[in-house]
Amino acid sequence: MSSIQSFLSIGAIALVAVISLRFNEAVLQNSSIEVENKVYLTAFSLADDLLEEIKEKAFDATTVKFPTTDPLTMTISSKLGVDEKGVGAFEVYPEYDDIDDYNGYVRHISAPHAEDYEISCLVWYVSPVNQNLFSNVQTFYKRVEVTVSSPYMNFPVKLSFIFTLK
Repeated sequence: MSSIQSFLSIGAIALVAVISLRFNEAVLQNSSIEVENKVYLTAFSLADDLLEEIKEKAFDATTVKFPTTDPLTMTISSKLGVDEKGVGAFEVYPEYDDIDDYNGYVRHISAPHAEDYEISCLVWYVSPVNQNLFSNVQTFYKRVEVTVSSPYMNFPVKLSFIFTLK
């Protein structure tokens, strides 16, 4: 074999090796993107499931049985959270009966392809004029923000919803 043929053979082998490495890198990158998409899709689904669950609850503990026309009769901002049912006894999930019971709620869930999802929820009153502004007084508007995080996600998923009594 001549030296030119040897160089062509070595070049061909090097070219095949580079193409093979690029192909393997592309396959690996596609697989990791697919797994990441599944993790984020599951996180969105978990957040949406909790929001749908909350939509079935009463607006406030004072409106479980009867609606109100006076927002000042509703739970004060500093008391948003699980309702006290007696001395030292509080409502326990899944027996929450109103939206603000979910304030401070945290749950850990594992899924088949990624474990250790943490779902947390915050609830607060918002201004009737601008629902991006917190309100220290009771209003007919509550904002619920559900956050889902996981060690397999770069950024947490946050979904929010404005509930109104009107």
